[in-house]
Amino acid sequence: MSQSELLRKVIQALNKEGIQYMITGSFASSMQGEPRLTHDIDLVVALKKKSVDNLVKAFSSEEYYFDKQSAINAINEQDMFNLIRVNEGDKVDFWLLTDEPFDQSRFERRISDEFMSLKLQVSSPEDTILAKLKW
Repeated sequence: MSQSELLRKVIQALNKEGIQYMITGSFASSMQGEPRLTHDIDLVVALKKKSVDNLVKAFSSEEYYFDKQSAINAINEQDMFNLIRVNEGDKVDFWLLTDEPFDQSRFERRISDEFMSLKLQVSSPEDTILAKLKW
């Protein structure tokens, strides 16, 4: 499975659960400009505890590492957790949407884009740059 196919699977799982998200980080900047070699996908998610069990089920095979307690802790602490495709090492970093004004405003400004015939919610190019500068 390629990184793009992993992204497709994750987005389909998020859409199925009605979880709002935004692709950000290197994957977003590669979509919006110069491609960068990256082995992770960064997503900002508005995840609630009630959806965690269904996400765990969506990635329950031995192919994935997805720790339920890490997801719950991230929700409680407005932090992050990972999904890892074990054999390939590809990783999805789920960053919880925080109450910080910048996070809230950039999440509101996310844009729709299409990649591999899949409609995606992506950080605006300006916010991708601002987030990289903030890091």
